[in-house]
This record gives sequence, structure tokens and C-alpha cells, in this order.
Amino acid sequence: MNVSELALVQGMDDTRAALRRWNAAPLAVLRPWAIGAAAISVALLAAVWVVAQVVTPDPTGYLIPGLNEPSTLGSIGRVLFRNSLVLALHAMACVAGFIAGSSLPMQAEHHHGWWRTVHEKAGPAAIVFVAAATTFSLCTQGFVLGNEAATLAQQLDIGRGMLMLTLLPHALPELVALFLPLAAWMLASRREAWHELLAATAVTVAVAAPVLILAANVEVFVWPRLLQLASPVM
Repeated sequence: MNVSELALVQGMDDTRAALRRWNAAPLAVLRPWAIGAAAISVALLAAVWVVAQVVTPDPTGYLIPGLNEPSTLGSIGRVLFRNSLVLALHAMACVAGFIAGSSLPMQAEHHHGWWRTVHEKAGPAAIVFVAAATTFSLCTQGFVLGNEAATLAQQLDIGRGMLMLTLLPHALPELVALFLPLAAWMLASRREAWHELLAATAVTVAVAAPVLILAANVEVFVWPRLLQLASPVM
């Protein structure tokens, strides 16, 4: 068995051990992840509100399923596709954290010379890259969503704050679900428990998927009704 295969086997063993341990007390494991994800979500929503206050709205407006275009299964599919890309990015951050923090150091122990140095330096560099990419993603989301919020608020003639309130029933659970892998990554990095991140990826994605499906249905079928109640022009 070569070094890479050994690292993979050890990674699978660590993953199974973590899943067995977490299965004994699932709420104790999920609670800090959910709290961390909720904190990130609230911070992002606050950033969206701030951006919406200062940007210039797009005069062309938006088409909103259930408001000014029909609500269909395709509408739900588009929401789920968009959110699945974000969830995949955060899940890959967990996987990258496992590779950088657990697999590469394990492989470095079986190498010598410059090749060992490469493995030792690659892990921290990869972690920095993942952190930078995730930060860039969050900043981009805040800016894009803030622009969309400003445009929609002007289109419907409602205040930015009122618009944010109509968003909460679907946006808050949606964002918490999307940020579960990121919260797990952050908490594992603080404890240097990189070997748990493959298990964390599987668990957080499994928990997030049904929440995202529910949130997509609320966005397509409930949110337009809230906008109609809030808007004097609808």
C-alpha cells in the first residue's frame, strides 16, 4: 500500500469513527454548527441590508415567480440549482480542509527532503486559499444580494428594512443550511480536528438538503404573498 492509499484508508477510518461517535449524541454535534451557521447568516443579512442602503437600484427591475411571473416547478429548480452551487462550494471547503490539515501531513511523514517540504507547506497554503476563497464568496454574495434587494425595494415601493423582513422566513433557514459546512470547518479548525471534516461534510450536506428544498418552496410560493402585502403598488 502506497502513502496516498494509506492516507485514504486512515481518512475513511477517522470518518467512520467520527460518525459513530456523533451518532451517540447528534444534537450536541449539530448545535454548535447551527449556532455558527446562524451567526454567519445574520452577519451576511446585515451586510446585504447595508449594501442595499448605499447602492443605486437597477431601473429594469426583476421578475419574481408568483409575483410578476408564474410559479412553477422550474422556479423551484432554479432556486435549488443556485443554492446547490453555494452548498457545494462550502462542502468542498470541508473536504479541502481534511486534505490540507489531515491527509497531507500524514503523507509528509513518509517522505524526505524537498518532497516532504512540499507536503508540509502545501497544507497551510491550501487552508489559507480556502479561507480566502470563502471570504471572497461571502463578500460577493453580500454585494450581489444587496444590489438585488435595493432594486426590488424600489420596484415594489417598499423600504429596505421591510423587504428584509419579508425575506426572513425563507432566507434565514436557507442561509443557515448553506453555511453549516462552513461553520463545521471553522469549528474543526479551531480544535485542529481536521480528520473529522469528511464526516462533517457528509452530515452537514445531508442536513442542509431537505432544509433547502423547504426554503425553496417558501421562496416561490409564500414570499410573493408577503411582498404583495408589503407593497402598495401590488
